Amino acid sequence: MNETDDFVFGPDGPMPRLGAVRAIDSSSVRVDWIEGARAGRTEAINLLPLIDNFKLYEPLRRNEAMFSTVHLIEEGNAIAWGHDGEIDMAATSIERLAEEAMSAEDFSAFLARNKLTHQGAASALGRSRRQIEYYLSKGVIPRIIALACFGYEARKKQQSTRGGE
Repeated sequence: MNETDDFVFGPDGPMPRLGAVRAIDSSSVRVDWIEGARAGRTEAINLLPLIDNFKLYEPLRRNEAMFSTVHLIEEGNAIAWGHDGEIDMAATSIERLAEEAMSAEDFSAFLARNKLTHQGAASALGRSRRQIEYYLSKGVIPRIIALACFGYEARKKQQSTRGGE
């Protein structure tokens, strides 16, 4: 492996690259992954965690017209907005957001893996049973809930490792 390979391949394999991107609304995009850990998937990604927290993205905040100009640049290694691509975001940043997201199917699998009933999940996640059922039917899982699920499993794994010592 040479220095160029280090750029193309990250610690987990090929760097992420997008084949297509389109705006869904004023904060989310639908992307097609063609390289990297998510290759072959089409996903809706909410970009608000980055847009709302970095000054660079301020022109995109609640500006649907500007947001709708999203397009690929750098052969899919990034996306950009504006006619001159004046605002951009790396595919690696989008991949990080995708890793922190959860679909209704992912949430259902989380419940099954952890043998949680709807009421058990509600108690563990600080939500109502009705809210858990909404997540399962509509598939709109807030980022905070997805991260809480990841934390729940990490803690459970850590506890089982300690118990096995």
